[in-house]
Amino acid sequence: MNALVALCHFCELHGPRTLFCTEALHPPSPDPTSQVGTPLPGDRDADREGEGLTMRANSSATQRGEMCEGCRSLPSSHPGFVSIDEETGIRFLSHQHPRQSQLFSVVRQACVRSLSCEVCPGREGPIFFGDEQHGFVFSHTFFIKDSLARGFQRWYSIVLVAMDRIYLINSWPFLLRHLKLTIHSLQSTALKVFDSEQGVCPQRALRMNSVFSPAVFPHQRSGNAARSLTSLTQHPNLWASLHCSFSWLLKASGSRLTEKLLEGAPTEDTLVLIERQTEQEEEMSCWEGAEGGGSKSPLLQPDGKLGLEFLCDASKLEDLPGPKFRSLRHLRQVLGVNDFRQLAWHVLMGNQVIWRSADPGLIQSAFTVLKSLLPVGCVRSVPYSAQYEEAYKCNFLGLSPDVPIPVHVSSSEFSVLVDVTLKTCQGIAAGDDDICALYQFTISSANTQPTDRGPTLLNKLEVALSNENLSVDVVSHCLLCLKEEWMNKVKVLFKFSKVDGRGREDTQRVLTLLGATGPGEEDNVRLLKYWMTGLSKTYKSHLMTAVRGGERSPSQ
Repeated sequence: MNALVALCHFCELHGPRTLFCTEALHPPSPDPTSQVGTPLPGDRDADREGEGLTMRANSSATQRGEMCEGCRSLPSSHPGFVSIDEETGIRFLSHQHPRQSQLFSVVRQACVRSLSCEVCPGREGPIFFGDEQHGFVFSHTFFIKDSLARGFQRWYSIVLVAMDRIYLINSWPFLLRHLKLTIHSLQSTALKVFDSEQGVCPQRALRMNSVFSPAVFPHQRSGNAARSLTSLTQHPNLWASLHCSFSWLLKASGSRLTEKLLEGAPTEDTLVLIERQTEQEEEMSCWEGAEGGGSKSPLLQPDGKLGLEFLCDASKLEDLPGPKFRSLRHLRQVLGVNDFRQLAWHVLMGNQVIWRSADPGLIQSAFTVLKSLLPVGCVRSVPYSAQYEEAYKCNFLGLSPDVPIPVHVSSSEFSVLVDVTLKTCQGIAAGDDDICALYQFTISSANTQPTDRGPTLLNKLEVALSNENLSVDVVSHCLLCLKEEWMNKVKVLFKFSKVDGRGREDTQRVLTLLGATGPGEEDNVRLLKYWMTGLSKTYKSHLMTAVRGGERSPSQ
């Protein structure tokens, strides 16, 4: 990530000061005249190694002015730290001040603003500010307990400076979550030191009983104002730990969001995935905030997996143990043409698809290939459960064989049940991938409507699946094109019926123009209405905003 992380402190004698900063230095350019990223003289190996990072010492000199102990992080003789990302060759340098004078000015201004005018209510918490000239800043201010300080606390901030405003804003939940871990660790460590010092010599009672004299007040204050962060936390490797934390934060921030070349506007599936990821990150931030940062708050903690399985792709099928379905064509061959069409029809109509089997991997592989029939926004899956889940919670439900199906579900036309039983055969070796020889499939549903007329999308898909001259990859691209075609029809119908509020007669004309009438018209209309539920919030909000803007423009 093209950014810089800095720890800042408001000194009672010298004002806002930068204590410690970490910057990323990219590999040198092939151009021999380039000075960016040149190796630092005097690099030497250190004794510690991080995950994917090699710790080294940095012997570059740092500009230092007159400063007290509270304004100084590393001793003047300390060379600083360098971490090398072995995958990309990027170096992460840490010292009290940036190496380049231009960056020094940018960080200095961010430090002053974060600890003076740019603060959030309560003075503790995150805030965003900046401009195109001096960069954009994500700042999080916080207090550290100190028994000798005025008000028994000192003011600090962690700032992340970058020139890319959009990237920084999109990283807000991620940065907030991990900076809170670092801040909570610093505060909890300093609180223990504070409590121990107060137990030995309570400062509040001492100050109440001391005689205040304007003549000696500056001398009293100057002795208490110069406590370093190392003294407040009693952490012997504080700066090395902060270097690890800041280096990992820069590395993880740069790898979590990547740029992709998109030909045209993003698809609805892409928008829905982005919305779900954003919602998940916000929920995790709220949960961690409610938990108070958790019981463990190390200075360096890698980013855990989000735990979201939005839509399994074909590559994940190889990781599933035991027999599994490899594609829609394979599923069609195993179930048979009629049973596959009945199952696919229920999926496209939005009915609940229930599989009961003792093999969770088999169910997951079936759901993986069946979910490719739907837009991502229409998929709600529970891969394997010990109890029945209602249809409003999931439209794909995997159950163990002994789970009973409620009567109102088994008698409903809006669900289909696939029972998978193991055949009693003796000549099959364990782990054999021949699903037909291992399992027997029984499909049951209370639906009485014919499934052989439509929808049109299923008719075209079956033509592609039955054509053996088309490979599995070609069929997958064919299905992708069919889904995009019908999603465009869904958008038109949503705009016409839901946003504009047209009548039934006008809607019927639109359906005719969209090619949804004729044979299988009822199934086509059901599919379009069901797929409306999978439209992204971004698209719906855009349509409503455009309509309101159009209504206001004539009056203006």
